[in-house]
Amino acid sequence: MTTTIQHKDLATGRWFELTLAEQLGNVGSEINRALMMKEKDKTRYTGACDRALELMDLILEDKRWKGSRLRELARAREIICDAMLGGREYGTTFEYLDNYFFGFAYAARVRK
Repeated sequence: MTTTIQHKDLATGRWFELTLAEQLGNVGSEINRALMMKEKDKTRYTGACDRALELMDLILEDKRWKGSRLRELARAREIICDAMLGGREYGTTFEYLDNYFFGFAYAARVRK
């Protein structure tokens, strides 16, 4: 995992203006990139995974998400990590994650 911030413009504050659906939809974009690159390009796959986790970390830093919602978001990050590790703990796949996060991207688009 990299410690370099990939989403500099989002990390400086713009991220915290997005709705939860928009935030999770952005995570979904990185998950989709990881899925597409998993068997094709290890460097691009790893980069997409790093960016997805970075975005999840930004979500977890968002003061608007509290209580049970925050716990669910932390669990979503855990599930992403499970997929990255081959689904050893929960059987999570990138195909499952892609389908899950697509709903948020769709909801964010429909809302605009």
